[in-house]
Amino acid sequence: MNLERAAEEYRQLLLTNLLPWWLTHAIDRECGGICTCIADDGSIVSYDKYVWSQVRALWTFSGAYNRVTADPVFRATADQLFAFVSKIEGAERGEWPFLVSRDGQIKEGPDSIQTDAFAICALVEYAKATGHQQAIEMAKQTYRCTLEKLRRPGSYPTRPYPIPEGTKAQRVSMQFSLAYWELGKFLDDPAITAEAMALTDDVLYHFRQPQQQVIVEYLSLDNKMLEPPIGTFVGPGHGIETAWFQIENIRHTGDFQRLDKALEIMRWSFEIGWDQAYGGLFLGVDLSGGTPYLPHAEKKLFWPHSEALCGALMGYELCGEDWCLNWYNKVHDWAFKHFPDHEHGEWHQRLDRSGQVIDEVIALPVKDPFHLPRAVIYAIEVLQRLARKGRESGAHSPSGA
Repeated sequence: MNLERAAEEYRQLLLTNLLPWWLTHAIDRECGGICTCIADDGSIVSYDKYVWSQVRALWTFSGAYNRVTADPVFRATADQLFAFVSKIEGAERGEWPFLVSRDGQIKEGPDSIQTDAFAICALVEYAKATGHQQAIEMAKQTYRCTLEKLRRPGSYPTRPYPIPEGTKAQRVSMQFSLAYWELGKFLDDPAITAEAMALTDDVLYHFRQPQQQVIVEYLSLDNKMLEPPIGTFVGPGHGIETAWFQIENIRHTGDFQRLDKALEIMRWSFEIGWDQAYGGLFLGVDLSGGTPYLPHAEKKLFWPHSEALCGALMGYELCGEDWCLNWYNKVHDWAFKHFPDHEHGEWHQRLDRSGQVIDEVIALPVKDPFHLPRAVIYAIEVLQRLARKGRESGAHSPSGA
């Protein structure tokens, strides 16, 4: 792998393909926000706006401006997105609705705490770009509103997949561990980063199951394994994603005990999630070999592969072990063979097990600029750090990719 060339290839993917596609087809210049009920060809399917897509887009354009290039178009787009979301009823109180109309009127209320996690991350990233005090206050208020709920698992709703009664979901601890960490780090607030670390420990010490060498999606409220099919459901994409979230949270601390556990989660998720027959990562797997709890488990979606690309690079940066590069190569080759939409640009969202494009709606009828551009942004950062480290040490780039 030529690290500098790889970083430039991802940079070109982001700046000449992904973000221009969204700027061309999806920005709502009449009512504000972004249209994410959108087909691969760029045609608008519905003007309804899922709020988590709005704030995820805010993160992406703010992140591209902060981390890749200070393009004034990205800043202006982030400004426009913030103007839209900040006017949504409930946002100032930190109570984010799930779905709004084209002009921002509530259609479905605060039915998913996951929206709040995305909002915190987005507001922090936007505040880094602008210093916008309102964004900071909204992030702090969202933190205050979610904190007590998170201390009482089962007390909050999630969409599009409700959490079964009497259980807790790994994805909630995963998402808020990063959201709280980013907020606490930005504010230099040790109380908030301590809450983030408590969620990190929930992931590393409860959901991680070393005997089975997996991270499960659901546990009982007292952190016990559940019976199949709920208790044996594994989401490889979430496993890889949560691993890099935890690495991002604690890589500067030198806490190798926790970092080793995060790396284990990542490696196990690649191993259990890879389709040995067709290649690519399954959406879901049943640990006991039965039918997975959630539907569409055999499908190949763009987002687990996106998370895997940046996740494997983060793992390599941390430990320097060959398994990280080996998995990066496998995922990279399969993903770039099957997902890019060579006719319209951007990536296809959904493939069947063999890698053929499908139109079936999975989870939500949305396509939004988040998992893939976020992964590309993080990959650029990791590759640039590795290249800089190599130049400073005079070491050769890693081979095999």
